[in-house]
Amino acid sequence: MVRYGELSTKGKNRRAFIDRLGFNVRETLHDFPDLVVKANRDRMHIQLHGEDSSAVMARLQQVFGIQNFSPSIKVERDVEAVKQTAVAMIKEHYQAGMTFKINTRRSDHDFKLDTNEMNDLLGGHILRTIPGIKVKMKQPDLILRVEIRQNGIFLSSQTIDGAGGLPVGTAGKGMLMISGGIDSPVAGYLALKRGVELEMVHFFSPPYTSEQALNKAKELTAKLAPFAGRIKFIEVPFTEIQETVKHDVPAGYLMTVQRRFMLRIAALLADKRDDLAIFNGESLGQVASQTLESMVAINDVTTLPVLRPVVSLDKNEIIEIAQKIGTFELSVMPFEDCCTIFAPPAPKTKPRLERARLYESRLAVDALIKRALAGVKVTEIRSGEKFLTENSDTFAELL
Repeated sequence: MVRYGELSTKGKNRRAFIDRLGFNVRETLHDFPDLVVKANRDRMHIQLHGEDSSAVMARLQQVFGIQNFSPSIKVERDVEAVKQTAVAMIKEHYQAGMTFKINTRRSDHDFKLDTNEMNDLLGGHILRTIPGIKVKMKQPDLILRVEIRQNGIFLSSQTIDGAGGLPVGTAGKGMLMISGGIDSPVAGYLALKRGVELEMVHFFSPPYTSEQALNKAKELTAKLAPFAGRIKFIEVPFTEIQETVKHDVPAGYLMTVQRRFMLRIAALLADKRDDLAIFNGESLGQVASQTLESMVAINDVTTLPVLRPVVSLDKNEIIEIAQKIGTFELSVMPFEDCCTIFAPPAPKTKPRLERARLYESRLAVDALIKRALAGVKVTEIRSGEKFLTENSDTFAELL
């Protein structure tokens, strides 16, 4: 039994949010073929039909829009059946000295017992049936939740927190510029949590960056896929642009002009794919290219919103989230990145916009971008997919 979070505040749009959440849950649980998902107005019921409940619950914890959920047993609207099931569920978890309480909710007000009567009936039966158990109203060891509904009575003895947030896809569609680092996957996670459907764009520069570096970005995307069901991954070849910029632009402005190209390309792809904003993993002041002056010089190339979910977080806060979502260990694997391969020894921390425009005006910008876009490749990545080979650690040590 799945309970909704912020969806309770959505008023007339509530049905659309619930429908989207139901779709996302089905996508996330796509490899459990016998499941049946029923997304009703006030609860979602997932009928297991023999599927592994532990594996299903582990997936559900990653679906945004869920406040919490409980493994539940549905019984007929028969008091004797409820009493038997309640005792069995308490016995399953009971150890000597434990306390309990009954918490009944009744959405069907035509049922013959109200909540207090049901609490008294079940509580008394459990006290008589299980020797030594005691009632405790505040912070008991066990809480048996009973929900009386028109289609049955549902009993649960465990409540598991969900991911919260909004269902992915209810806040529009955006594009995340994903590298192989720590920050951008965290930015993606935070955008997904607010209901944004993301596509990933990744710039790679063979032969300076390896196939394994590209696969690392894909596997980071796969780490985020459970939160979204599936994610489109867009590969952009960037070698010619980086070589040209390195040859023709002063060293201090290499990073600024490179990032202007990246943002231009991301904006063109976003427009073509109906994305409403661009997301990235920039954190203010963390590196030279993430000062306000740099952001002004780089953002100049597009009118699309450029959103930075981790902009005000320090590195430790970002790492904490990365560890929580399972991307940290992968992010710190030392595969080369196209930004670091071509990084100048002393990039400008306060680049001037007019200078960036001047140096860029000397390049065949449109032609370079056209050739990069001609080599774009789009794939779809789902949760659980693997892209790095078994020898990834060995390859990384050689870099």
